[in-house]
Amino acid sequence: MFPRYMKRITLFTLIAVLLVISIQQGFGDAWISRYSYAFAPASNPVPQPVVPRPAETSEPNTVMKPKPQALSKRVVEYHIDVHLHEGDKLLHGEQTVTWTNPGKKTVSELYFHLYPNAFLSKDTTFMRESGGKLRDDVATAESTGYMKLESLQTMSGSNLLPRLQYVQPDDDNVNDMTLARLRLPEDVAPGQSVTLRMKFQVKLPRVFARMGYADHFIMAGQWFPKLAKYETSGTRGRLHEGWNTHQYHGNSEFYSDFGIYNVKIQVPSNYKVAATGFPTQSIAAQGQTKTYHFYADDVHDFAWAASPDFVYAEEPFSAKGIPGVRIKLYLDPLHADLKERYLHAAKTALMKFAEWYGEYPYSTLSIVVPPKGGNGAGGMEYPTLITAFEAATENPGYELERVVVHEIGHQYWYGMVASNEFEEAWLDEGFTSYAEDKVMESEYGIEPNLQVEASYLTDPAPLKQLSWSYRNHDHYAENVYMRAKLVLVGIERQVGAQTMRKIMRTYFQKYKFKHPSTADFQRVVEQVTKTKWDDYFSQYVYGSLMADFEVESIHVRPVKQKSGTVYESVVLIRKNGGDHNPVPVIFRFADGTTMPKIWDGKETHIQYKMTHTSPLEWAAVDPQNSIVLDNKRINNFMKAEIPEQVSIRWNLGVVKVIEGLLSSLGW
Repeated sequence: MFPRYMKRITLFTLIAVLLVISIQQGFGDAWISRYSYAFAPASNPVPQPVVPRPAETSEPNTVMKPKPQALSKRVVEYHIDVHLHEGDKLLHGEQTVTWTNPGKKTVSELYFHLYPNAFLSKDTTFMRESGGKLRDDVATAESTGYMKLESLQTMSGSNLLPRLQYVQPDDDNVNDMTLARLRLPEDVAPGQSVTLRMKFQVKLPRVFARMGYADHFIMAGQWFPKLAKYETSGTRGRLHEGWNTHQYHGNSEFYSDFGIYNVKIQVPSNYKVAATGFPTQSIAAQGQTKTYHFYADDVHDFAWAASPDFVYAEEPFSAKGIPGVRIKLYLDPLHADLKERYLHAAKTALMKFAEWYGEYPYSTLSIVVPPKGGNGAGGMEYPTLITAFEAATENPGYELERVVVHEIGHQYWYGMVASNEFEEAWLDEGFTSYAEDKVMESEYGIEPNLQVEASYLTDPAPLKQLSWSYRNHDHYAENVYMRAKLVLVGIERQVGAQTMRKIMRTYFQKYKFKHPSTADFQRVVEQVTKTKWDDYFSQYVYGSLMADFEVESIHVRPVKQKSGTVYESVVLIRKNGGDHNPVPVIFRFADGTTMPKIWDGKETHIQYKMTHTSPLEWAAVDPQNSIVLDNKRINNFMKAEIPEQVSIRWNLGVVKVIEGLLSSLGW
């Protein structure tokens, strides 16, 4: 999912950062130039050529066939028929689901995610934790929804509904019905399967959190009774196999097994449908309705969107690592003229990720643009289908490209690698944010402002923890998106861009379709670099440390010698946070001489004692901002001519000003 935390950098933060920069006169101009993009308005228009408005093309109706070989362990198989009742905003569905036991133990129960029940009342776990808000989108009186199971049977017709029990393993909230346990009438042996028939009804909420409606626009995400993930022994370091079961939380996203989806979607005849996978039959018209038939394999979810207003466009694309994909656009009319920008962003992202990480193996990629007022469905990823931000303006800035690139990045880390977003969200969101920055820089020349982002990390927390353990959504986003990305950049700064590219590619190739863990990624880093990374991961991934290197004090005194007066300078550099190697330090003297030093940063402090013919003018730690995890750069610089006590008081004073300004932002 695409975050919007950068929009929270306000004028007050700008003033605070500029105040800090003004102190660092020795190298302040370079800092200012690097911050120029971060403070540009998000709606800054991108110059565009004048292009004619494209004519609306025919609906997608290209019949395709499944791949001949399986890419994943296809643990689940869904056959679903769903009917949209547009006037009531209801979905009526029937599904036959088959689960094959992938483990070595006999299984006596299944777990189902019933995600729409998150919107049943203000007392569900999702609503309590989110406060009825996700990003800048807020629930309304119409944002109530639910999932009702109307029948649940074995293939022989036995009624299993009385066996179904709502469970709340995370918080014991009896008002939460997003997870249900089903005791089976017969156990499922290893390698054997069980098939169930279900009928269900979904009341769609007015969208503010991923699924629902905005006027005639429908976003069906997490809309069917969905089996939980069964983790076999060894998956993510698990010692004993079993179900990975969690409720729907305010911060958490999703995690499930790979499988096959065969889905028929019936909608009013004036609607167009975008969906995971590809059509296997032509669209069938039936009076006032029509039915789409989609198929997808080697995916762990299925989503669809529908609207009578979609302006549809399609273009084939192939490149190295992309054997052939149909890029499908479902544009809001307000963005019909922006077709080429969406296509360019999609092609660029696919091409770069295929080059850097590995092949995109699917035959389609659909991009849905929600209408104005539907941004609760925007900036979200599903297998082979992504949503852009709402069409709120005719001429959006680079946010358009950034969101498309980000969500396509999720096709790799969420879609194919398939991390556990309940428990290790950083492996998806942080990796995707890292990859997004690489594309935006290489293709659009937009460099990330890592120093600004680091300075914004006011409450760092461990990255490997339950998503709902973070204080709120902002705290979650601050860490699993921004801090996680900086952790990856921190590795890159130490090993070099080429080696980091090898790390990321090796990780993807080794663990695609396998649900890896943080420990798995660390092993890849160590395998590629042939170096132990325990200290780095324990401090910055499993721990909550940031780097903080400080020029604590400067003492300069004249020393008379026979040859004349020289100046003895004593500078104390202190480490207040996590380790980093190397730590560059530079000293500048009044005659213009500069003296660079390199500290290994292993001890808590180091003292430099220098004798020179001119007095020391200033000292700076990491003047080129290479230590991206340093979030307190206020103390990296000190002028020598200011008496020590005044210097320290001035630094502390600026810190208090910044703290006051940040507290006024109302995070």
